[in-house]
Parts: sequence; structure tokens; C-alpha cells
Amino acid sequence: MHKKISIGLLLALIFAPVWAQEGKSSFDYLLLPHSARTAALGGDNVSLIENDVSLIYNNPALLGAEMDKKLNASYLAYIADVGIGNVAFAKAAGERSAWGVGVQYAHYGNMKETTEDNVVLGDLTAKDLCANVFYAHDLTENLRGGVTGKFLYSDYNHNTAIGVGVDVGLSYCNTAKGFSIGLTGKNIGRQVQAYEEDLAHLPWDIQLGVSQKLENAPIRFSLTGTWQKNCIVGIDILPRENFWFGVGYNLKQSNAMHLAEGNKLGGFSAGFGLSIKAFDVACAIGKYNVSATSFMLSVSTFLSEMKL
Repeated sequence: MHKKISIGLLLALIFAPVWAQEGKSSFDYLLLPHSARTAALGGDNVSLIENDVSLIYNNPALLGAEMDKKLNASYLAYIADVGIGNVAFAKAAGERSAWGVGVQYAHYGNMKETTEDNVVLGDLTAKDLCANVFYAHDLTENLRGGVTGKFLYSDYNHNTAIGVGVDVGLSYCNTAKGFSIGLTGKNIGRQVQAYEEDLAHLPWDIQLGVSQKLENAPIRFSLTGTWQKNCIVGIDILPRENFWFGVGYNLKQSNAMHLAEGNKLGGFSAGFGLSIKAFDVACAIGKYNVSATSFMLSVSTFLSEMKL
């Protein structure tokens, strides 16, 4: 019991600043950014239309046939030796549909198991894993729907939990006017096996976002509102097709940093991306915990461009 409590308290302290809701939830690493692009724009964005397969973690309706054979890998150096990573792959299914697969994982570095007298008994291990299956279909010329199925597994020093969940989303895009809107229900589900007796729900949320590109300037504004009382603002500048720069502000993270006596940059983020031959590379920085500034890197490519 002491082992379960100590690990639980440690992970609560790690993820406390990014918890989306009050009450008991599990698998809270799902609240952290999944791509460098969304990390740069405030951490959540469900309306951004780009040929970036990492965005499907934010809204499955952002998946499309245009991402055929695209592969992405992202890694967030969160705090100390705690890291969150994911990979995603997309494949077209005809002209109007696409499917994808992805894996998210979290590792928490090395922890020591000790007695009440501070005698070291050995190492504690803790890790999380989430397997995802994505599907999206063009409902009309401008409207797309998508769904993600999730299987989650946690092992905290041989104390295991299993969960299942889904994301559902819609995406509307008017390319001529540079306008898009997205609606997503995230992490709808719960544990089917708990660390202890009580089953916890996933950190669910409902998010609505809009993005608008200016007609006469390479600037795009994004605004995302959430059921869990958050507001995220993102601005990205697109001077060239192969380069972007973005900044973001996350209201809830900012408030959490101030309550925890973090610095004044809490809630702000920034990043950039560029295309280098067959690869798209993006990086971002943001503050999700009072103890450190986090760095995120995403790399993606079309396997067809690599002659595979």
C-alpha cells in the first residue's frame, strides 16, 4: 500500500499543473501536448488544417487521405528525466477516407524504493502506454469526421491499470477563406482495471476551436475553448511554405503556474518548424510544471519520398 501511495503522490505532483478537471482521473499524461506544432500554439488546437499527422492526436477528424504513408515521431522532455513520446502513421483508404495507428508512452526516470527509515530497497519503475487506432472520412467537400479508439496500460512498479477510451471529432474547412473549425470529444472512457478498487475515468474534455488566416498577410489566429474551463490562443506566421513560427497562451496553465508561485512565463509557449528535403522538423518550448521549462521535438516524413 505504501508503494502505491508514494508512486501515486509522485505522479500527482508531476502532472498537477496540467490536470484538466477536478475529481479522480487517470492517465493524465494524455493532457500534455502531442506535437511540437500544437505545443507552440498553446498546447491544444483542434482546428488547425495542415498536412501534419501528429495533429490527429488533437482531433481525429484532422486525419485525411492527403497524409497517405506519412509517419511522425514526437518527444516531450517534460521535467528532469520524465519524458513523453508518441509515433503516428497514416494511410489513405480511397479518396475520401484514411486510417492511422499510433502509440503514446510516458516514462518517469529512476525512482528509489525505501523503508520508513530511509533504507534503499531497490529501484521503482513506472511507465504508461496508449495504443491508438484512427479513422476519418470526408462527409462532404468541406466537412470531415473522425474517431480514435484507445487502449491504455500503466505499470507503476508492478501495480497495473488498464483503460479504454475514444476520441470523436469533426472538422470543417473553407480553404478559399482560410477558415477552419474543429470540435472534439477527448478521452471518453475509463479504467477497466484499477491500481486499487475504485475505477477512475480518463481525463475527458470537449474542445471547440477556430482558425482564421488573414487574407493579405501570412498570419493565422487560432482560438480553442474547452469544457474544462480553459481558453487557448495561438498565432502562427507562415512566411514560406517550408517554414512557420508560432506562439501561444494557455490560460489554465498560466493560472496554475501563478497559484504554484511559478514564473510569469507560465502558460506561454513558442516554436517553429521547417521542411528539410524529405523531412518536416518542428520544435517548441513551454512551461507545464513550476520546476522546469519543457522542450518538444517532432519529425515527420512521407515514406513514399524515402522510396520505401
